[in-house]
Amino acid sequence: MKKESSAAGKILTVFFVLLCLLWIFPIFQVVVNSFKSNASINTNAFSLPDENSFVGFQNYLKGMTFGNYPFLKSVGYSLFITVASVVLILLFTSMSAWYIARVNSLVAKAFYYLCLFSMIVPFQMVMFTLTFTADNLKLNTPWTIPIVYLGFGAGLAIFMFVGFVKGLPLEIEEAAAIDGCGPVRTFFLVVLPMLKPTLISVGILETMWVWNDYLLPYLVLDRTKYMTIPIHVQYLKGSYGSVDLGATMAVIMLSIIPIIIVYIFCQKYIIKGVAAGAVKG
Repeated sequence: MKKESSAAGKILTVFFVLLCLLWIFPIFQVVVNSFKSNASINTNAFSLPDENSFVGFQNYLKGMTFGNYPFLKSVGYSLFITVASVVLILLFTSMSAWYIARVNSLVAKAFYYLCLFSMIVPFQMVMFTLTFTADNLKLNTPWTIPIVYLGFGAGLAIFMFVGFVKGLPLEIEEAAAIDGCGPVRTFFLVVLPMLKPTLISVGILETMWVWNDYLLPYLVLDRTKYMTIPIHVQYLKGSYGSVDLGATMAVIMLSIIPIIIVYIFCQKYIIKGVAAGAVKG
């Protein structure tokens, strides 16, 4: 039995190593091609850089200065939208989840199930109505689009928060109430610190989603004035629609490096938060 389990473990290890390499390969190709000339990429995209195709950091400089729209401006918009959206999602959904978990009413249950239902509704079903609504309510700017992200990100966040809050001891909140804390002080001074594992995991998941999102900003924002990084990548085109693949790969690398770093350092919190919410719910 031990030999069979050992052999099965080795087979699974080899399988998952190969699977990991398969997932990493596209990222590796983006890194390699970001240092190659555009002609070399068009000729052989899978070759390694050599003395004829290697261009150093020229693609990165070209990608940051290409066209009439500054790349750093797109970075600024993406950064603001991501930070503002995640802060709104964490604040409002954690408060809503605490109310849902502690108030046993029909309204709270209905709201909870509506949030769960929003997780399974495809974005394509609501995108045209959403665009019309966002234009009428003036939510089509980087300063207001976080409100739209709050609506779309609330489902997953509330689901995870409710599961975690249900596992928190109610006696701690009752003790805070006896000491004179109202609902607001109880939430921010007692409940919110205990939500730290789920706050971190939800924050990371929402950050990766908002930072990399292309379709929602593309539909809602005025692209002549505001471009996030994913939209900026699409418009790296020259005359007659020609695309500089080297500059495009470089800009893609600049956009994914921050989120990869965040994920590498915080992935353990994602696992802990998701597990805690799932088990305690």
